[in-house]
Amino acid sequence: MPIHEFRCSECGKRFELLFMTAREASPVECKSCKSRNVVRLISRVRVMRSEESRFEALADPSQFSGLDEQDPRSIARWAKKMGREMGEEMGPEFDQVVEEALEAQSKPEGDGPV
Repeated sequence: MPIHEFRCSECGKRFELLFMTAREASPVECKSCKSRNVVRLISRVRVMRSEESRFEALADPSQFSGLDEQDPRSIARWAKKMGREMGEEMGPEFDQVVEEALEAQSKPEGDGPV
């Protein structure tokens, strides 16, 4: 059952439709403004993976290529990649903590708050 993604040429909204059969595909109308002036977009492919296959991917030594244990930016990229592999986004809080840690590390020792 393919999910098709569309963009309305009138209001600019993006929306998805699930088609049970090929006959359902026409006419498509925008969910927001009901316009039929829509453009079909190329969607990303979504693949469901089992927890076991995720763990196998994490155990692959190639996941550690390019990882520099002495570089916090490299560690942050690796942590984000591992989070995505497990199907979990770390969120803006994680990004903020990483940025603060990187800023603190880049300051010379005597430049901290007093």
